[in-house]
Amino acid sequence: MSVCEKYYPSEPSKPSVTSSSIPGPKSQEELSKLGKVFDARPAYFMADYEKSVGNYIVDADGNTYLDLYAQIASIALGYNNPALIKAAQSPEMIRALVDRPALGNFPSKDLTAILEKLLKFAPKGQSMVWSGLSGADANELAFKAAFMYYRSKQRGYDKEFSAEENSTVMENSTPGSPQLAVLSFKKAFHGRLFASGSVTCSKPIHKLDFPAFNWPHAEYPAYKFPLEQNEDANRAEDDRCLKIVEDLITSWPIPVAALIIEPIQSEGGDNHASKYFLQSLRDLTLKLGVVYIIDEVQTGVGATGKLWCHEYAEIQPPVDLVTFSKKFQSAGYFFHDPHFVPNKPYRQFNTWCGEPARMIIAGAIGQEIVDKKLAEQCARVGDYLFGKLSALQEKYPTKFQNLRGKNRGTFIAWDLPSGAERDALLKNLKLNGCNVGGCAEKSVRLRPTLTFEEKHADIFVDVLSKVVAEI
Repeated sequence: MSVCEKYYPSEPSKPSVTSSSIPGPKSQEELSKLGKVFDARPAYFMADYEKSVGNYIVDADGNTYLDLYAQIASIALGYNNPALIKAAQSPEMIRALVDRPALGNFPSKDLTAILEKLLKFAPKGQSMVWSGLSGADANELAFKAAFMYYRSKQRGYDKEFSAEENSTVMENSTPGSPQLAVLSFKKAFHGRLFASGSVTCSKPIHKLDFPAFNWPHAEYPAYKFPLEQNEDANRAEDDRCLKIVEDLITSWPIPVAALIIEPIQSEGGDNHASKYFLQSLRDLTLKLGVVYIIDEVQTGVGATGKLWCHEYAEIQPPVDLVTFSKKFQSAGYFFHDPHFVPNKPYRQFNTWCGEPARMIIAGAIGQEIVDKKLAEQCARVGDYLFGKLSALQEKYPTKFQNLRGKNRGTFIAWDLPSGAERDALLKNLKLNGCNVGGCAEKSVRLRPTLTFEEKHADIFVDVLSKVVAEI
């Protein structure tokens, strides 16, 4: 019996769509009510989570979709997972929810055990964690940690703040409020808050009307696919982009304290960074004294066939900070250098310092992934699915441009000739019972759960073949 069958004996055997449009009439009615108290305009449909199970999401009209989007890549184990329901009913969860502690001042006596469960699944080389509330929050907290580390290294880790620093910071001026930058990459997405908005460069709608920091955006490598047939061209592309990174760091009008990168840009179009590129960035950050942050918010927790995508690159020495959220259902950053703990209390601090209830779920998710070997399953199923898509690409080459994600689990994407054709494909996939997401201007991205199996891949490819033939 497969893992999915053990988890979800009542999972549907196939999708079922009965409404002639999506959202259907009941979803439209419910969304209209919701729209009076909440911005419901981005909604695809109104979901019925009580009826959703495993790899299938059900809407208010009773339509049942095979879900390859999984709450924007944030459901690891499927809907109504019994192991997570058990964790949600535990005494420690009840305490965390009912008496939500202000962890910085009044940590619960079970917090160490909760964090130890989470740290069991930290990236290689990372031994400590600071928790947050969302992916964007995790990145903002990582920037704070990087800036405090950078300035402490300049000042001396054990030195007190000067009178001038204490006075000028109250006026938002130097040296108390130093001019420092974070380098990111074009097409990156790191969140929708203020500092994270300044390093996001995916779509205008993500950051219009926000004041922004004067921070540099380097070029992310744009590879030719298939990778194995374009090694020389792609190495040249890596070197071109690395030179841009070094030139920006050494010439930017304010010091670049940190660099942040996604190992695979997700919102920006599923753009991949090579092992060589990610290691070379480590070499550059060490040479130039820049904090190296890997954003694993979307790529982390098994979706690429490893628990953490950047582990494919075997970066040495380990990066400074690794941010996480989404599939872990929690958020924060991992680190290993104790100098990233600020020199004074109350510097990296807020009322809650994260969410213990979500940390409990994160620990349970990680344990299930390891115990059930779900990252390995994701790698196996991803290879199977990629092979099926490669066959479709041979049949419909213009509809499967730049097929990418080989040997990266189910983290698979491809391009269509235009955004209109991509949008039509996604619409028709939903009408045929497959919930799939897009990214960038014309890309399709697959983000199923880690319990997605070959039988689900077969269903999806059959639906996709039908839809592609019709558009």
